[in-house]
Amino acid sequence: MSRPTSETQSRGPSPRARFSIGIGLLIVAAFVGWMLISAPSLLIDSVERIEKWQPGLGKVYLGIVGVGAAIFVIASLGILYKLYGRKWAGERRRQLRSRAPSELSESQQRSEFQENLRLVDELSDDDRVGATVRTRLAPDVRTLEDKLAARTLEIVAFGTISSGKSSLLNLLAGRDVFDTDPRGGTTVRRNEVPWPGNDRVTLVDTPGLAESRGEAHGAIAAQAARDADLVMVVLDGPLRQHEHLLLAELAAMEKRCVVCLNKSDWFQSADLEKLLSQIRGQVEPISKRIAIVAVRAEGGVRERIRQAADGSTTTETVPVSPDISQLSQWMLGTISSEGDRLLLANLLLRSRGLVERARDEVIAELDRSAWREVDRAMWGAGGIAALTPFPIVDLLAGVAISTKLVVDLARIYRQEVDIEVAKRLLSEMSKTLLGILGTSLALPTVAAVASQVLKTVPGVGTIAGGLLQGLVQALITRWIGATFIEYFRTGMRQPEGGLTGLARRQWERLTRPEEMKQLIQQARTHLSSKEST
Repeated sequence: MSRPTSETQSRGPSPRARFSIGIGLLIVAAFVGWMLISAPSLLIDSVERIEKWQPGLGKVYLGIVGVGAAIFVIASLGILYKLYGRKWAGERRRQLRSRAPSELSESQQRSEFQENLRLVDELSDDDRVGATVRTRLAPDVRTLEDKLAARTLEIVAFGTISSGKSSLLNLLAGRDVFDTDPRGGTTVRRNEVPWPGNDRVTLVDTPGLAESRGEAHGAIAAQAARDADLVMVVLDGPLRQHEHLLLAELAAMEKRCVVCLNKSDWFQSADLEKLLSQIRGQVEPISKRIAIVAVRAEGGVRERIRQAADGSTTTETVPVSPDISQLSQWMLGTISSEGDRLLLANLLLRSRGLVERARDEVIAELDRSAWREVDRAMWGAGGIAALTPFPIVDLLAGVAISTKLVVDLARIYRQEVDIEVAKRLLSEMSKTLLGILGTSLALPTVAAVASQVLKTVPGVGTIAGGLLQGLVQALITRWIGATFIEYFRTGMRQPEGGLTGLARRQWERLTRPEEMKQLIQQARTHLSSKEST
């Protein structure tokens, strides 16, 4: 059995199921009450009769009845335990899923991670969507499983253009593998290399933060941030607003971060300490777990004043070597003490996202299947209306097609709807349509009134009689389909304003000029070809 969609899962039993459970509990309560009142006297009478017939046999009978009653009570309690145990377990799982990884123990994180992968497998195997979703999700599942097995950490670097981010990574890598350019903007894709001396760590370079305003680069940066186990944010001066926002977002994602103040040779010692203190004050309200270190990613020269014994001074330049010692020490210490925990926390967050993506993928596939059914139904009903000169015939055909459509949509979303329920729901829809069009006349007249809506759409030209009738029927069928897609995909939960309110909102959406123009263009293709044949 496939796992239901997130909407179905979250809502619990359907209204019909809840009604059936309530009736069942009422019957059980009545039976237990009758037993408590009647059973003692019946049992005593039975024991007395058996004792008169055969002394001592009444006690045996009483023992057998007692054992049977005990078995009945134990079985009943077992059933109740299973029913409510699942409910409590589900509620407990939901509470755990709502908690941040840092609030969970390692065993809880591992348990939820494995459960999330199992849920993704179940969603991927949903027989309503075939292998499409499974094919899209399988690589991501394998990536998470492989990452857990290899225990590989990703250290991802972010930084404003020309902050020295790529140069810093080259120093960590021990060779020039990341693109650097004094003009900036050379990192346009995700680049990664292993960290020498530690095969558990991968260094990842991303597009500069200013570059990330582009849609493609922004997607790369967002993906890198999501996948990162540890994040470096490289600065070349005071903390800018977009860097502050990035740190806030990373803290919200529970990412372990280190802020690297690069080009420390630009500042005098006192000024450097003041700047580091200022940055600490800015990031502490975001998170107290953000480390701050000073680094020098590139060598250079600086002036030094030398004073001679006679009091004279000379100015000379001295070479300055790159220095990332503070960063390297922090990284080694953090990886050693927190590496496994950071890895597991990140995998848990990614697995949660994968579950949501799997649910969205299933819903999207179901929606596509549902709209294919709606398209078939609306052009089938529209074709009959365009070809049939008898209004009653096309009306009956439209009702039959709409009824089947409702049942088919319910089947796609696994809702309990039969022909009779579909007819009742369509009856409510008919009343809604009458109210929308401001008339209390019969349904054939409703179609005539609905045709006036089509004629008011600007720029559509003249619509001939048969095509007009077919277009009206197609519009009504599409409206019915759109309403029930929304109704069924949310598990038949009561929408705002009830089914009537939902139907009104869908009618307003489908009769907008842009929607109507598109419908008329499609109708001229579908219905004109039918009329010509």
